[in-house]
Amino acid sequence: MSSWSGRRVDHVGIAVRDLDAALAFYRPLAGPPSHRELVAGDGVEVAFLKLGETELELLASRGPDSSVQRFLERRGEGLHHLALGVADLTAELAEWRARGALLIDEVPRPGARGRQVAFIHPTSAMGVLVELCQRAS
Repeated sequence: MSSWSGRRVDHVGIAVRDLDAALAFYRPLAGPPSHRELVAGDGVEVAFLKLGETELELLASRGPDSSVQRFLERRGEGLHHLALGVADLTAELAEWRARGALLIDEVPRPGARGRQVAFIHPTSAMGVLVELCQRAS
C-alpha cells in the first residue's frame, strides 16, 4: 500500500478491568505512564507506556456501554487491538475499502492524544482488531 511507506506498529492495546492494577504490573517493564487520558466519546480511560519504539495502551472501561466493556464481558482481559501508525488516514481507509476490508469506521474519528483513528473489523484481519492512527500534525 503506497501510503504505508513509513508504517510502524504504533501501539498494542490491552483491555483491563482495573487500570491502576495493570499499571502496577506493567510499570517494571515499561516505567511510568507517558500519558493517561479519559476518552469520553469511547467510554474508556487509557494509559500509554513506552516500550522501546512502540507503546502499550492499557484500556479500562468507564461505562457499561463501551466497546471495551463488551470486550471484557465476552473475552476477559487481554489483547484488544494492534495499532498501526499511518501518514494519511483518509487515503489509507480508501485503500483498505478498495481491497474489500470491512471497516468499523468509514471516516477518521478523534482518538486518544489528539490522534485521528479508524478501525478495521477483525473478520478482515484474521481475527485481530486493527486500529489505523495518524498523529496530530
